[in-house]
Amino acid sequence: MDELVPIMVVGMLFIGLPWMVLHYMTKWKTAPTITADDEVLLEELYNLAKRLDERMDTVERLVASDDPGFTPARRLIADHEKDNEQLRELEKLMLEKKGTRS
Repeated sequence: MDELVPIMVVGMLFIGLPWMVLHYMTKWKTAPTITADDEVLLEELYNLAKRLDERMDTVERLVASDDPGFTPARRLIADHEKDNEQLRELEKLMLEKKGTRS
């Protein structure tokens, strides 16, 4: 029994440990990541959302000018600090990503 312990320890160190490290490195490299096409799609969706928000502001201004009793529902406000916090962070990340790609 005492002779098997060193053999098992050497086997675990030189076979088991490298196998485990290489196995998880392979899993990490094959993990799904965001592709360039996904980034383009996200940027297009982001720009579309900004344009739709501007259109919604225009529609609300037109309706408010026709009906003085109109009060728009609470939604994100374009120049409101609380609402723009995450938007600025997203824009910053997009600019950083464009800077590394260019």
